[in-house]
Amino acid sequence: MASVSVQLDDFDTATEIAALRGDRTDVGAIVTFTGTVRDIDGSLKSMTLEHYPGMTERELETIAAEAENRWPLLGCRIIHRYGELKPADNIVLVVTLSAHRQAAFEAADFLMDFLKSRAPFWKKEDTGHDAKWVDAKETDETALKRWQSP
Repeated sequence: MASVSVQLDDFDTATEIAALRGDRTDVGAIVTFTGTVRDIDGSLKSMTLEHYPGMTERELETIAAEAENRWPLLGCRIIHRYGELKPADNIVLVVTLSAHRQAAFEAADFLMDFLKSRAPFWKKEDTGHDAKWVDAKETDETALKRWQSP
């Protein structure tokens, strides 16, 4: 069963991988994705992420369960931060374990496409003189469509 956390505190990727893997010897692939706060033009002071406690975790658990149903995963970990974050801070961690790399890569890709377009987080960027809410990008919606059944 997947492990999901929505938290204020930063995470340590190596610690999370070790905890998820434990002493298993049947794991042949570990795929990780870490998303960070990006400041493209040097104007971003901070990004604030908000969410509805309880609802957000349930949504992330639902999509993690879908990934576990689609691919033969041996483990799945999602951490998403909220609160005020600065450029280069960690935002999200996805870790997938499988016996084979293709399943681990595809499941991680699927999870990130969901997190970018459907996860119930609201993002506000602050440049110090202006603050604005950020909408999902059309490219994120397009990426998610490739996982939908015909």
